[in-house]
Amino acid sequence: MPAPIPAEELRGVVDPVRAWLAGDADQPPRAVVGAAVKTTARWLAQQVPGRSVEVRIPPHVAVQCVEGPRHTRGTPPNVIETDAATWLRLATGRLSWADALADGKVTASGNRADLGPYLPLRPLTR
Repeated sequence: MPAPIPAEELRGVVDPVRAWLAGDADQPPRAVVGAAVKTTARWLAQQVPGRSVEVRIPPHVAVQCVEGPRHTRGTPPNVIETDAATWLRLATGRLSWADALADGKVTASGNRADLGPYLPLRPLTR
């Protein structure tokens, strides 16, 4: 099991992408975006442990979270997928879960595939 991610580290990897998410700057280098995506997704998995929902943010990361029946083989029954910018906007509160679904920016399948109660990530809302 990986070491817990401190809130300061979470904020530290997200701060460099905030201007981009707001539309005030160009997209940062891929490594910077990737670090923010990976760390925020892993933070979610740390805060909402479980293996019943798979969250995919290609090409950066996929994590499993949310308590419930554990998935072990093939495509999981509860899958959420989105792009890096949408994920980071969800994680930081710039975009609501309901709006992302309604606008087709997130695909969510399965009866447990609702991250609305867990987003935005609390250390990132300031």
